[in-house]
Amino acid sequence: MRLTRPMLAVAGAAAVLALAGCGSGDSTAEAKIPVAATGSLESLAAKVKCTPDMQIDSDEVRQAICKTSAGKFVFATFATDRGQREWINDAKDYGGFYLVGRKWVAVGDDVVVKTLQTTLGGEEEIGTDHSKHTG
Repeated sequence: MRLTRPMLAVAGAAAVLALAGCGSGDSTAEAKIPVAATGSLESLAAKVKCTPDMQIDSDEVRQAICKTSAGKFVFATFATDRGQREWINDAKDYGGFYLVGRKWVAVGDDVVVKTLQTTLGGEEEIGTDHSKHTG
């Protein structure tokens, strides 16, 4: 089979489309979220310009209250991934919004979590919504 100019043009156009890829949604929003930060509770708190008020300081979990201009939140770091996941799974029963990074979690209202995400990266998880329950 001999390649002709029209065939090369079609092949070139197909290659450009393949390299461009199909967008999965709002690439602008995805571009604003940095790679999830890592580090100690103090170093993560420094990145968002808060002074942590330590509540728990153990080998397995370190937890503090933090305040920024966006609002108040709980910051926790964990010794293991499993310990982090167990903590999140238990905590999500109480509702709330969780920003989850590697061995750390920030818990606050949605606006605070989204603001922290622009600096710390991470994935947002949402706790159980109990507002529909009646007594």
